Amino acid sequence: MNLTDTRRKLALRITDPIVAVLSRSGITPNALTFINLALNIVAAVVIARGHFLLGGALVLIAGLFDLLDGALARLTGQASRFGAVLDSVVDRLSEAAILSGLLIWYVSHHGAVLEVLLILVVLTGSFLVSYIRARAEGLGWQCQVGLFTRAERVIVLALGLLIGQVFVALWVLVVFVSITVTQRLIHLWKQARTDGS
Repeated sequence: MNLTDTRRKLALRITDPIVAVLSRSGITPNALTFINLALNIVAAVVIARGHFLLGGALVLIAGLFDLLDGALARLTGQASRFGAVLDSVVDRLSEAAILSGLLIWYVSHHGAVLEVLLILVVLTGSFLVSYIRARAEGLGWQCQVGLFTRAERVIVLALGLLIGQVFVALWVLVVFVSITVTQRLIHLWKQARTDGS
């Protein structure tokens, strides 16, 4: 079993019982997607004001909604290409919102230059991780490899906020997001050599 399969099975264990209830409630997958976005925006505002514990809790709750929208769409037969694109866009907006909240907090505190730099590196790297996969799949390649997908990034950042170790969490993200970008590029380079592209 590879890392992608392990992530998928773990996510299903979390979402299956909840989705079974939601499927009878009449709520739509897109509604869950927008709830996820709204929670992340609220979390960003809370974080920007320095309330990291509450912000971390909100990030985790929003992360649950991020898992539920796709699972509900598949269970109820509402999965669509537009829904997949919308979910992906909201994921990027949500991640940018949380990191922007942190950026605002650190910019407002003099001497936090390193933290600001780390946040910018994490934001760039996170977008690259997603972009590489999207670009590769647009060219017909598979690219689901990598240690730190969005789920891992959300968990690390939320834990950093919850335990008051944001600086450590940012360093972890910088290292592992960089590794993931490298992993995906190497994976695609190997595919290119195999098929002669």
